[in-house]
Amino acid sequence: MVTPGSIEASIRAGIACEYCEVSGDGQHFEAIIVSAQFRGLTRLKQHQLVFAALGDRMRSEIHALSMRTLAPEEWSA
Repeated sequence: MVTPGSIEASIRAGIACEYCEVSGDGQHFEAIIVSAQFRGLTRLKQHQLVFAALGDRMRSEIHALSMRTLAPEEWSA
């Protein structure tokens, strides 16, 4: 079974995060991800970075993931 902690670990392994929190019920997950890597990128590009970090897990294990991606200055605002 997929856990929020395992998703968070995968995200952190692929993206340098200042903050990352994942919650969910085993089927549907929500994430807040703060990373300097998101600076200057569109939301679509930010989400693509997260999907790349999760790799095949998005196709095989994770049914639904909604996310809020922010650069550090957006998070502190």
